[in-house]
Amino acid sequence: QNRSTPLCQQQTSRSVAIMLSRFAQHTARRALVQASSVSRPAASFFSSEATLRPGFGKGKTSTGIVGLPVDHDAVSKIVDKYQALLDKMSASDMPETAQYRMDMEKIARYRIKVAMDHPDDPDMVEDLCQCGQVEELVVQADDEMQVLEMYLAERMWEQVATDEDADEFDVDYDPDPSVDETADADEKPSK
Repeated sequence: QNRSTPLCQQQTSRSVAIMLSRFAQHTARRALVQASSVSRPAASFFSSEATLRPGFGKGKTSTGIVGLPVDHDAVSKIVDKYQALLDKMSASDMPETAQYRMDMEKIARYRIKVAMDHPDDPDMVEDLCQCGQVEELVVQADDEMQVLEMYLAERMWEQVATDEDADEFDVDYDPDPSVDETADADEKPSK
């Protein structure tokens, strides 16, 4: 009877191991090896670059934003979508001196450069761009494409005031918003 117990335990262990995913098996093996190895510090468990770290980089399972799923190809999509923006602007008749075009080209080129410099490190892309998660950067590129299409269709660069047009506009500039010009003179706060 003592011989059948280990066999039964072995079969149970095999069936449980089959049910676990490869990642779970790998993690469990590393935990057992680490527990038996006293010389390795506990912090080194996730220090290997080859190991996926849950919640970070390629191991990210959630963006934490409702309706925005994790996209493990987001970095390459950033390059594609921002390049499409640059291509659309260069193919348009929008002048190169239009402020919107100059700003968008700077932003798009910077994000493409960052994404190409760090294709396997979405966390670094997020840190350098400082505009949200990589999934959000992809959404921003999609939104910007819609804005660009509207800007081109309406030829909005022609409607933007230039320095030459400054005399046509009468802008009331009040550097002290605490002073209410509409109030009676006796009600004005004293400085």
